[in-house]
This record gives sequence, structure tokens and C-alpha cells, in this order.
Amino acid sequence: MSELAPYATSNASSRGRRHPEAPPNNRSEFQRDRDRIVHSAAFRRLEYKTQVFVNHEGDMFRTRLTHSLEVAQIGRTIARALQANEELTEAISLAHDLGHTPFGHAGQDALNDCMRDYGGFEHNLQSLRIVDHLEEKYAEFNGLNLTFETREGILKHCSVKNAQQLGDIGERFLKKQQPGLEAQIANFADEIAYNNHDVDDGLRAGLLSIEQMREVDLFNQQYEEVMQQYPAISERRAIHEIIRRMINRQITDFLAATSAQIKSVNPACADDIKQLPAPIAVYSDEMQGKTRQLKKTLRTSLYQHYRVHRMSTKAKLVIKSLFQAFMDDIRLLPTDTCKNASIEYNASGDGARAVVIADYIAGMTDRYAIREYERIFDPIKLT
Repeated sequence: MSELAPYATSNASSRGRRHPEAPPNNRSEFQRDRDRIVHSAAFRRLEYKTQVFVNHEGDMFRTRLTHSLEVAQIGRTIARALQANEELTEAISLAHDLGHTPFGHAGQDALNDCMRDYGGFEHNLQSLRIVDHLEEKYAEFNGLNLTFETREGILKHCSVKNAQQLGDIGERFLKKQQPGLEAQIANFADEIAYNNHDVDDGLRAGLLSIEQMREVDLFNQQYEEVMQQYPAISERRAIHEIIRRMINRQITDFLAATSAQIKSVNPACADDIKQLPAPIAVYSDEMQGKTRQLKKTLRTSLYQHYRVHRMSTKAKLVIKSLFQAFMDDIRLLPTDTCKNASIEYNASGDGARAVVIADYIAGMTDRYAIREYERIFDPIKLT
């Protein structure tokens, strides 16, 4: 790791773990966090969770796992250039989607509707719940026992009501503070990764066309450069070349704009960045406009495409049907989950039982959710 700037988060300044542990050998505290995330069951399940396209729609499309790896790669590149903590940025990036439901945002929306009377559901909070409570790997504690800084970075947004229940992790939301620089970098890396790679997947699937995308300035500028430089290039190679140049343009702009912000503010320590009235990690005004245009095109032409909408509608049906079936009869749940749901219901009522069911559904992969739906509602499938 490169030398850290004064405003970076260092191992020495970490607020530690919920359960004290001896320092790791041959690696930093944030490397330990990264390793625990990579070895978690929740991280492995991301391989079969939707990014835009449901897992069974094709092997070439991105999943939550490949997306998380791409976010981590972009995040580390940016962190190194800004002399921020690469290892913390990587840990936050790898963990940011651990709590995502099957079927992407459609699944989250459906589960949130199901949980509306019980506090709602938000994948960001669920990611924190996984690393704090739900992973069962260690003899001395539940969860992964990550450092405060990684846990705080995972929580991208949070309501005041939820923040009040999260103790020290919720403090910055109650005090209206900014995320640390590494968390801000991870947030931008996430946006850069999904915007550009959704273009790639949308073109590959035939839901977007090059003609459509040429209406987007950021795409068209790279398109014209590539075609001028390589007039005989194949379409597949051209798309890859355009996407990688789009990513490079955004990263380059982000580094220049954020470096200028850092120079202007001159933060003396990591906490100085949290006290600022606005995030220090930014695009230039010009790039902000270009990314807004890109997002608008993706929203109207890809995310709202009838084929994506059809799958989203079916996904919501699966999630809501499973939730209601389990709430009506917890004996439909696997034995251990049924036992937990019964214990929670006897102790705290419907709300606690609903949380156990939401945990179970949120942890499903796309194909497992489809199979559970078939097992419960298809009379041909008896087991």
C-alpha cells in the first residue's frame, strides 16, 4: 500500500472492533476485514444474485459478485492515487452489496413492501446486519466482527429513526456528518462500475443499441474517438474499448476534481473530512452533467425496458408470495429458520418473526428463490 496522506484513515486511528481481538499477524486490520468478507457465505451468494439480469438469463451478464469485484478494483485505483487507505476502501467496496435481496432492486422493493408494518427493509442496513449478526463462522461472536470504519463505510445512508438504534455507527447520521474519504471513494466506484457495466450488459443483451447510446455525450465522445482510431474494429471490441475509455474519463475527472477539493480544504486528519458541510469526493460540473445524462438513458431505456420490467414483476410476485406464505405458516420454513421464527414470535410477536423471514428471503440467490417458490406453490413439485 502506498504512503497514506494525513487525511486518510490509518490502522492506528481505528476505533476497533465490537469484540476485542488480538492484532492480526502479517496483515493490517482492514486486510483482516477484507479477508473475512471474502470468506463469508453472504459474499459467495452474490455470485447468483441479480445485477440487472436474473442469473439464469445468461452466463455473460454481471452479477452482484462480479460487480462488487469491479467496484473494489476501481476503488483501490482511486484510493491509491489520492493516498487514501486502499485496504479500507476495498473492504467497504466488497461488502457494500452483501445485504442485497435476490432479483436486484425489484426484490428489495418487494421485501420492503412486505416489511412495511415491521420497520421496512433496506439492503444497506441488511449488509450491516449480516456482518454484525447473521454470519455464523466464529466461536466467540456472531457476525464478522469488522472494524468500526468498515462497518460505518458500509452504511451509505440511514434514516434518523434507524440511526438512533445503531449506537456509534449511527452517530454520523444524527450529527449530519460526511462519510470518511474511503467510504466516499467506494460510493463513487460503485456508481462508476454499475453505470458503465450496465451499458455493456444492456448492449450485449440487445436492450440498448449503439444508436441509442450515441445520444449520450459521454458514450458518443468515446465512440467517435474509437471509430476514428480503429475504423475496421468489430462491434464487440468497439463496445469494450468505448466502455473502458468511459470509465477512464470518469476516474480521471474524479481524481482531478477531488484533488482540487482536498487542496482547497487542506484536511489535517480523517475526521476533518467528516466535519465538512458537503462530500469532498466530487466530479467536475461538466462530468456531473454527463453522468446525469447517462443515468437518465439507462433508467428510461434499460431499467424500464419491457423485458426487464416483466422479470421485475415476476420477481416481486415470488418475493411477496414467499413472505406471505411463511408468515401464514412458519412450518413451511426450513427447520432451523422455523425454530428461530417461533422463538422470536414467542418473545416479541409478529414483527420479530417477520425479521427472521426477511433475513431468510434476503439471503436467497435468484435461483434458490425461484426453487422455493416452485416447491411451495407448484403442485407437481412435492419436495
